[in-house]
Amino acid sequence: MVFDQTPNVPPVKKSGFKVWYKKFSSQPHQPFFTSGIIFFILFLSMFTAVYSGLINVDASVLTYHAYSMIFVVFIQFFLGFLFVVFPRFLMQAEILPKVYMQQFQLYLLSSLGVLLSLLFFSEITVVFQLIMFVAQVLSFKLLFEIHKKSLMKVKEDTKWVLIGFASGLVAHLLFIISSFDFNYSFLINKLALNAGFYLFLFMIIFAISQRMIPFFTTAKAPGYVVNKTKNILLYVYVLLALKVLVLAFLDTAFNLLVDIPLFILITRELIKWKLPFFKVPAIMWVLYLALYWIPVAFLLSIVESIMAIYSPEILFEKVVVHTIALGYFVTVLLGFGTRVVLGHSGSTPHANNFAIVIFVAVQFIVLLRIVSSFALNSDNMYLTLINTTAILLIAGLIIWSTKYLTILFKGK
Repeated sequence: MVFDQTPNVPPVKKSGFKVWYKKFSSQPHQPFFTSGIIFFILFLSMFTAVYSGLINVDASVLTYHAYSMIFVVFIQFFLGFLFVVFPRFLMQAEILPKVYMQQFQLYLLSSLGVLLSLLFFSEITVVFQLIMFVAQVLSFKLLFEIHKKSLMKVKEDTKWVLIGFASGLVAHLLFIISSFDFNYSFLINKLALNAGFYLFLFMIIFAISQRMIPFFTTAKAPGYVVNKTKNILLYVYVLLALKVLVLAFLDTAFNLLVDIPLFILITRELIKWKLPFFKVPAIMWVLYLALYWIPVAFLLSIVESIMAIYSPEILFEKVVVHTIALGYFVTVLLGFGTRVVLGHSGSTPHANNFAIVIFVAVQFIVLLRIVSSFALNSDNMYLTLINTTAILLIAGLIIWSTKYLTILFKGK
């Protein structure tokens, strides 16, 4: 009789952290969405604490608020989306987890470094800004290589995403340069932030929106065909570039030269699309709603420019930027985020009552922020309204995170 003398060795179990990390890093949107939402909440909390007088930060609001939102927070969220869809747009292989997780670690390090240095030792903030810049250069290089390798004939949308990203790299570098004190530092700072907002963030988000929102619509409204204007992204980019130059070098009234064409162009475009508001579920109409904040913002900019001519004492306090940032960027962020988180975790993308309440609440927060901008003209409620708006947005992001961030953390 022959006995099996092979020792009965139990299988090696992977540690709980390794199992979790493998799941968490298995899809690019999971780490990047997670980081984006967490740092959104943290930087907004710091802003609120400063404006409430709870803490002092030895830096300008242009750094701890404007810079952080443009170059730290929003870009991470939309990079998570781009790393998913870019290869699909261009019929290329998915990005390997090892590649995007190396970049994620740089984003995490620099984001945390910017936050903590602003709180405790602002003299070294520029070091982490440079690390963030390097991370964004690597992200651009990765997306550009995917675009270049693709044999597809039509690559217009990804081309404009890359143009927007390249514009952002220039803007980011200019901002870092402007942190050193010299004669033109304030002008370069102003140019960098406006270029970062309009040519970087707006162009990337708009390029994604005009591609994905009509595409998502065809799945929810059979028979729908979008009627887009040829070269719409070119027209928008050129007008936004002119707007950035006007904001940097000319008086507010000259914004009329670009805001009127932008308002007409985008309003006409959205009308042409004939988005079926009442024939799609909430997961779609919230994205339509986000798009319509764009012409609202440019209409407000037109009014601001007219008032600069006739009643220059009336202040608009960044109402245009915040209408776009909250109304368009944040609404799209939550709309896309909800859809992608559910869809890539094996669930059907939908917006239940929980999500709908948050979507609607964000629209009220946008309106409150618009009211806050004008409160600066009439009474002493400005700081109270600004802080209330920020606190409500933080609360909304935390409530959203209780459901959707937990899905991201679990991974697939």
